[in-house]
Amino acid sequence: MADVVDLQRRRKARPEPLWREELGRSLRAAREERGDRLVDIAERAGVSPQYLSEVERGRKEPSSEMIAAITGALGIELPDLLITIAGDVRRAAPIGRPSGPVLMAA
Repeated sequence: MADVVDLQRRRKARPEPLWREELGRSLRAAREERGDRLVDIAERAGVSPQYLSEVERGRKEPSSEMIAAITGALGIELPDLLITIAGDVRRAAPIGRPSGPVLMAA
């Protein structure tokens, strides 16, 4: 029988990392490492500075086309970005998370 996880208890202990937040942190780090301003990358990517700022803060979940435009403007490869984010999500995951599928109690 599969384990049933108390989702309320897990949330209080340490929240699951959100992919969009890790994406935003990685994009901002790449931009700052290059010494670029947000407005410059936004212009090259064809998005507004406000939108890029929201992506970097993890407030927006951009489409794959937007991610490709932003990574292109930053001069970074999408596979490299995805590997970085996967590692960040894994490190940020709650300790003691069950290794199998999680079933929600009704």
